[in-house]
Amino acid sequence: MPDERKSDAAPIIEGLPKGRYIRGAIVASVALGLGYLATFIGADGSNPDSLFGKQAPANTLYMTVLVAFLVNWIAFIPANYLQTEKFFDLTGSITYVSCTIFSLVLGAAPVFDGDGWTFSKRSIIQSAFTIVWAVRLGTFLFARIKKDSKDKRFDEIKINPPRFFAVWTIQGTWVTLTALSVFVVNSYGKSYDEKDLGVTDYVGYAIWLVGFAIEVVSDKQKGWFAANPANKGKWIDEGLWFYSRHPNYFGEITLWLGQFIAASATFTNAQWGCAISPVFVYCLLMFLSGVPMLESRGLEKWGDDPQYLLYLKNTSVLVILPKGEATNVETPLVLSGDDKV
Repeated sequence: MPDERKSDAAPIIEGLPKGRYIRGAIVASVALGLGYLATFIGADGSNPDSLFGKQAPANTLYMTVLVAFLVNWIAFIPANYLQTEKFFDLTGSITYVSCTIFSLVLGAAPVFDGDGWTFSKRSIIQSAFTIVWAVRLGTFLFARIKKDSKDKRFDEIKINPPRFFAVWTIQGTWVTLTALSVFVVNSYGKSYDEKDLGVTDYVGYAIWLVGFAIEVVSDKQKGWFAANPANKGKWIDEGLWFYSRHPNYFGEITLWLGQFIAASATFTNAQWGCAISPVFVYCLLMFLSGVPMLESRGLEKWGDDPQYLLYLKNTSVLVILPKGEATNVETPLVLSGDDKV
């Protein structure tokens, strides 16, 4: 498949309305509203020991979402002035790290009796996972944009301030919905220490580690494939890519599923709505930004090659599975969210 991975939020810009002001403002407002709507899911319970009093967990969660948008709005200012998208992906990773640390610190229930900050074991572990993932992916994508010098999807948008602003706002929503489980665990911090780590936590951690490993390995394999001059103009069909057309996306969906499962050990009532996190990541990658875009570009580039069409028929779209055994491409191809096409 084409070696064109970008931030999960960035490809949404291709479908944004083209109006200069009103439509851009509507898109930004909807994105902001969705971000704050998600906080109602996690604002369930209280932590009387925390800095802001009884409602501190909810306050911490709301403020974390505000940080997600502020980081992107601040980054938008120089980006708009320079009309550049070069640090868009990097800002996404910085947003994850900033919000994770912010929610972790505020949720640690600071007291002023000499004991200092008290961190939840769950908060530390899940925050560490999030930061490691964000730093790894952020540096990977930043190196990619430096190499490519530009992202053509921004060509029309970066010269239209309202639409460009909407993109940065969408990125804040992307961070909020994706990491919602982690932000909820962090916001309730110390109160979650009452529940010891158990099977649910460890299962979630194991799933996260498997997903992270798959994402890292598949990205490395694709990088090595693209760096080989002999592979110029070819699609990758080796390593994990032999068993899946998008193993990096499978890894990303898997690791966020692991985060949700681990966090769910402490969920009550509406907090189970944090299931929106892995569902959102899956839908975003399978139906909006990742798979449809790359599958379409692959067909544009190699759609006349019978071997490529056979590769599509025999290779799983997402999940790592054994190869199919089709030997012809007479059956019409229908690209969809199904595991096989």
